[in-house]
Parts: sequence; structure tokens; C-alpha cells
Amino acid sequence: MSNNTTHSVIEAMDGDDLWRDLHDLAVYGRRDDGGVGRLTLDANDVEARIWLIEQGKHLGCTARVDGAANVFLHRPGLEPDLDPVLVGSHLDSQPAGGVYDGAFGVLAGLQLLKALHQCDASTRRPVEVVSWTNEEGVRFAPGTSGSACFSGTRTLEATRALEDDQGVTFGDAVDACLARLDTMDVPRVGFGTPVHAFLEAHIEQGPVLERGGHSAGVVTGIQGVSWYRMTVNGRADHAGTTPRAARADALEAACALTMALRELCRDPDDRVRFTVGRFQVHPGSVNTIPDQVVFTVDLRHPEGATLDALDARFKGLAAEQWAGCHVTLEHLSRIDPVDFPSSVVETMEAAASELNIDAPRLVSGAFHDAIHLAGHCPTGMVFIPCENGVSHHPAENITPRDALAGARLIAATALRLANQ
Repeated sequence: MSNNTTHSVIEAMDGDDLWRDLHDLAVYGRRDDGGVGRLTLDANDVEARIWLIEQGKHLGCTARVDGAANVFLHRPGLEPDLDPVLVGSHLDSQPAGGVYDGAFGVLAGLQLLKALHQCDASTRRPVEVVSWTNEEGVRFAPGTSGSACFSGTRTLEATRALEDDQGVTFGDAVDACLARLDTMDVPRVGFGTPVHAFLEAHIEQGPVLERGGHSAGVVTGIQGVSWYRMTVNGRADHAGTTPRAARADALEAACALTMALRELCRDPDDRVRFTVGRFQVHPGSVNTIPDQVVFTVDLRHPEGATLDALDARFKGLAAEQWAGCHVTLEHLSRIDPVDFPSSVVETMEAAASELNIDAPRLVSGAFHDAIHLAGHCPTGMVFIPCENGVSHHPAENITPRDALAGARLIAATALRLANQ
């Protein structure tokens, strides 16, 4: 592909069309407050996949799906046997999520396919757009299931055993989705197929780019994350008759433990990220002392050694007694920090320079599917700003201008890599 053809493809990318796609897709799981609730493999998530597959078919792409219901739209290259360049993100959301988290990255890739189709342009390598399954990890924890299965970080067998709050397994949900796609004659592919490079565009989910007045940023890596579940076991007694000294109050113990964990994670540089995301009290009666509290911890840091040190201290605190109660700690998942290869980062920066986009380097505080693909192939990410850094909320917002800038930057990078 010549420089003139590349320029034509980038110019053919239509910001208005990208904006329409984002809001057409948001119909699946639309909330009254303007947000999106599209949980992994629910009816809306399945319909969103079907919408994406239909879009790809209109462009002459071949849709494919694997055992985790990851959806791929394949556009062949001039040398079809070469490993493809993969572009995408995810379509699932938080229960009260925004329109752009994940969806922007998939539809930025779709916009590249549309521009290639409009210009009747060919790349040396195939180009594929992917929608990974269960990035958010809300319905089935831990998240990034689809990309983890594809890259071999986790097994499909273990992933199929995950259960949601209603006792539905990931396996049952994914089988229902695949059965629906079978009716559309979507062929199956295996995990771990060779990939020349993976690129993911995403909203920043933080305030840095907006505060700096930047339309995009080049991501150099992703900080590591550990997820924990802690179960505090006490004894249920009558709230009105049991003196405090005779109680084993699981809620009192859990509150003390969470505060101790929080203080343990306080650091002078404010680089540790500690969050208690779920807090469940049992039996949940107004006049009964709680006998069990279950809560989760999300722990993040850019350095694996820091996560290791905090993990050891978490285990030490969990081994203690709290208000007469015993604690069980379960380590749900651990994803180590990753650095993206300089070759991809520098290719992105060269593309940004040609597009006159001032794109600073930054590290991702949130984990993304790219964290797993980084162990499978050269990987990179582009961020665009979101208003006030808000994400995982219906108020999540981006501008059409930034959306187009980010889509063009990820496309220009993909085209460079697809013609290697």
C-alpha cells in the first residue's frame, strides 16, 4: 500500500459514521439514564455481537467465533497466509456503564474496515477486528476471559466453570450464545492463532489527557492487578440481648480489616490502587448480629514486586483474629504488569506525528485485554480522553473529534503494521 493510498484510507474514516455506530450499538442494553447495562453473554451482549457480525458481512468480511465467543471480522490481505493485524476491544459493560468503554475500540476497528472497503484498498497482511468476551468481569469474575483463553493465560475449562450470582455458568451462557451464532453459519476457530500485532483503542478512564488538552495518547504499558475475596466468619446472635464483649460480629471485624488493609496500601507517591468493590453482609436481618461478611479487593500497581510485598502482608492480616472472627482469603486472580514493545510504541508515535496528533506517552491504570495479548504478540494501545476522567458510569462521555482522532491513530498504526 502506497503512502497516498494510506492517506486516502485514513481520510475516508468518517467521524459522523463512527459516532452513529457508537450510539446504534448502545441500543443493546440502553438504560433510562443514558448509560448501558450490557453484561457478558446476556441477551443484549449477544445481540450486540450479531449487530457487529452483520456490519462486517456488509463489508465483505468473514465473521468467525471461537470457544469463548470472541468474535473476529476477517479482511484478507494480498498475502492471505501471513499473520493478521488484529484491532479491537470489548462490547460488554458495567451494570450501569457508559456508552464508550470498550465499544469505542471495537468500532474504531470497524471504521478502518469501512474505509478500506470504501477505498477498495488492499493491505499486505490480513486485518481483523475482534470483540473479546467478558473484559469487565462483572457477571463472571475474573474479567478479560476471552482474551485470556485466546492467549493461553487461562484455560477454557476453568473459565466455563465460572458462575454468576444466579448460579449460571460461563459455559452455559457461552453455549447459548454459540448456538445462536450457529444459526447464522458463523464458523468456529481455535484459540492461540498466530497474530502479527494486536492494537486496542480505549477511552483513558482517567483525567490526564483531558487536562493536558490532548486528543489521544500512546500507552506504553499496563499496571498489574490482583483480585481477592475475603470471607469473615463470626457468630449470629440476637442484636438486643448479646453484650458487645460476648459478640463475634462479622461486620465489625470486616470493617476493621478493610481499614487496616486500606492503611497498609497507603503510599507517599499515591501509586497503589486499593478498592473494596463488593461488600455482602449475612444473614441481612435488622435485628441479628452478622455471622458472615464477604468482600472483594482490587489491588493495582505498576511494579510486580510491590504487588508481591502487599500480597504477603494481606495474608498476614487475614491470619489474625478480628473482633473474635476468623478470616479466609482467596486470591482470585493476578495479572502482572506489562510493558508494550518499543517497536509498536514508536510506530504509533510516528503515525501520530504524520497525523499532527500530539499524543503523549502514558501508562494504563486500568487493565485491558491487551494485557493478555502482550504475551502472545507485539501489542499496543491508544487512549482518547473522557470527560472529567469518568468511566464505568452512565455519565461517561467523549467528543466526536477525539473519537475520530483516536480511530485514525489506531488505523494508521494498523496499516503500517499490516504492510510490513
